[in-house]
Amino acid sequence: MPAQDPPIGTIRTVCGDRPAADFAAVMVHEHLLYDITPPGAVPDDTQITPQNRWQIDYLSNQTPANARQQDVGIAASELTAFCADGGDLIVDQSVGGLARDPTGLQAASLASGCAVVAAAGTYTAAYLDPETQAADTDTLAARFTAEITTGLDGTTVRAGLIGEIGCSWPLQPCESRALIAAAMAAQRTGAGISVHPGRDPRAPFEIVDILGQAGADLTRVVICHMDRTYPEPDETGPMALARLGVMVEWDFFGVESSYYWMDPDVELPTDRGRLRAFRALIDAGLRDRILVSHDICTRTRARHWGGHGYGHVLRNIVPLMRRMGFAPGDIAHLIRLNPLRLLAMPQAAIHPEFPR
Repeated sequence: MPAQDPPIGTIRTVCGDRPAADFAAVMVHEHLLYDITPPGAVPDDTQITPQNRWQIDYLSNQTPANARQQDVGIAASELTAFCADGGDLIVDQSVGGLARDPTGLQAASLASGCAVVAAAGTYTAAYLDPETQAADTDTLAARFTAEITTGLDGTTVRAGLIGEIGCSWPLQPCESRALIAAAMAAQRTGAGISVHPGRDPRAPFEIVDILGQAGADLTRVVICHMDRTYPEPDETGPMALARLGVMVEWDFFGVESSYYWMDPDVELPTDRGRLRAFRALIDAGLRDRILVSHDICTRTRARHWGGHGYGHVLRNIVPLMRRMGFAPGDIAHLIRLNPLRLLAMPQAAIHPEFPR
């Protein structure tokens, strides 16, 4: 990407802190090691083959085995392929409740040479244990803060982002407390906040209101999943959110299907449709509010199982952006500057305890 507006601040990776300016191509919302098996689903050991891969991918999480990837070697291989496509930083937003594996992420990062950021926080209520569901705001804020400053899940591997904080619709009490706790932890640490909104167009605005009242810096907040929340964006959706100051994220790149497994009545946009939404925001002067990623959270979207992998945006979408008339500066903001602005922790010190 063209060098412009060099980002300042520190990126807290699973292998230590590094200057934000080190990085050139970032995928800000992914999952490398995770178990997102739907609550109540009966675990299975279905093997994904060339014969069944397409159908499993089409129905996605209807095959529980497709919703988990816990092999560190496969994660390292996927990171290596991402680097070959020109990427150098991936954020794994697998928070508490999604089988987060900080030491596995560190091992995959070291094996591949690709930087990885891990995430603090909690997912939606249905994925949480009773103790976490009952935790008060102060307890959650202390937990999220420690995950950034001390380490995740009893390790010394520290998170560099809060979230994706999981929210349902209607918002559950423990999710509301997690949002307030995220705002508190962000104020204490300088970390950005990522939020998975409930599947209703009103949900993101409720979330922004809660975070704003709790004192969060809305310019360091991203509302994820614009693709499915506003499949046909207009002035009342992503544009209105961006004008409130938050970042808006399209993170289903590579998903081009007439069937959306979480809501069959929703028609997701194509990648080209996502870029048309970007163009509208850019033309409105909101270029620095847009984030792009894949949110890979099923095996069939990884290259190991025949999917597009974490480099799809770099391999295929950046050339499409150019064909659609995106300027070099637009692309630099989408791929580098905007995600680094979310991730950069201004007051964090550089710690050399892990090799780069």
